[in-house]
Amino acid sequence: MSRRTGKLKLTLLLVSSLTIMSIITISPALPQMAIAFSNVPNAAFLVKLVLTIPALMIAVFSPITGRLIDRHGRLKILRLSLALYAIAGTSGFFLNNLYLILLSRAVLGLAVGMSMTIVITLIADYFEGIERQKFVGIQIAFMSIGGILFTGLGGLLADVGWRYPFLIYLFSLLVLPLTILYLQEPAVAAKTNGMKTPIKVPSIIWMLFINTMLMWIIFFIIPVQIPFYLKAIGVEKNALIGAGIAISTAASAISSFFYSKIKGYFSFLFIFAMGYLLMAAGFSFIAVAHTYTLVVVAMMLSGFGMGMMIPNTNMWVMKIAPPEVRGKEIGKLATFWFLGQFLSPIVIFPVLKSLSLSSTFMLAAGFLLLLSLGFLIFHFSKAGKIAAQ
Repeated sequence: MSRRTGKLKLTLLLVSSLTIMSIITISPALPQMAIAFSNVPNAAFLVKLVLTIPALMIAVFSPITGRLIDRHGRLKILRLSLALYAIAGTSGFFLNNLYLILLSRAVLGLAVGMSMTIVITLIADYFEGIERQKFVGIQIAFMSIGGILFTGLGGLLADVGWRYPFLIYLFSLLVLPLTILYLQEPAVAAKTNGMKTPIKVPSIIWMLFINTMLMWIIFFIIPVQIPFYLKAIGVEKNALIGAGIAISTAASAISSFFYSKIKGYFSFLFIFAMGYLLMAAGFSFIAVAHTYTLVVVAMMLSGFGMGMMIPNTNMWVMKIAPPEVRGKEIGKLATFWFLGQFLSPIVIFPVLKSLSLSSTFMLAAGFLLLLSLGFLIFHFSKAGKIAAQ
């Protein structure tokens, strides 16, 4: 690998890390924010919305970005998004109005929707075959590790004051010059300007989009509900709760890193079947666990499963999306990705009103097992063999 190619890959990985840090970086500061804005009506709810509203905006604006980059190219819009990311992200450090902070977080989501869609599209543009397969796995692993590091840094800065984690968003200004130095506009982007002929996309791509949303709705039960579950079984230290979630994220990073090797042996459909089976095992163990150690092991199983399915989805969409409309289709993928994260607590809330937390995890495990069996049957069917080619 040449030095320039290495710098190009590092730049793409650094842009990718901005996606995961956009939402979770300020998470440790939320309790202090709730106290700081306690005089605002519904402050507790609005502060939680500060965390989640970027996901909604990413879901809404990613398809628009996809269409724009197919028409006007990738890099100008990417550089605009990185500048907007820094401005909107750091606004929370300076603003004294909770509603203005919410607005700035919505703009941050717009910036992330742009950058995430573009970086996945660029990976598909720059790489092919086994090299793309390897890099997609490394990208997801890098994002997971970045999530662990940025959350830890956010926690340290939150101990200084709730505003300080917002300064982490200045990181995008360090990445911006690298995109100017080491990224080049792909030829495919220039060729698509002005094209009016409809491009046909394989219909199975919609199965991948919907499956992505389901993956995130279910997997996001862990970061949202596990803190409450661990408290219920007697774990009092927040550091242990954070460490457990970090270990789950690390497990996801490990399986993502080795995705290329896994894909060398199994089809797309079979990897989904394995991933959902690991998640089902993890969720069922959580449902019956009464010790911290067993819950962490269970979360690791879930992380392993999720870690192989995310690059599997990205890789399949890159493979079947025609280059002329690649940005638009990857924009849709980003929409369903973050829509799943946003919807997860909304979907689970009515279930928790009827069932205990352990029963909710067991119900989710049953649904995950059905998904695993569904993909296994599809894998062995004639239609599945054609679809996975």
